[in-house]
Amino acid sequence: MARVVVDVVLKPEIRDPQGEAIRGALHRLGASGVTDVRQGKHFELDVADSVTDEELAKFADALLANPVIETFVIHR
Repeated sequence: MARVVVDVVLKPEIRDPQGEAIRGALHRLGASGVTDVRQGKHFELDVADSVTDEELAKFADALLANPVIETFVIHR
């Protein structure tokens, strides 16, 4: 059994209103060095060792992310 993490974020060309709001709040708290924030989703999956990277990508592309506006990264 292995723990796999899938992080999903909006593509760079897609506006991220929630990330912009977080950046604004950080600036109000004095974090002037923060220039951008991208908000996303974090999934943790426990999978059998036999599950391949290709299968994980298929799961992420079909269910966890919207491939039109989001990208994902899989961490084994």
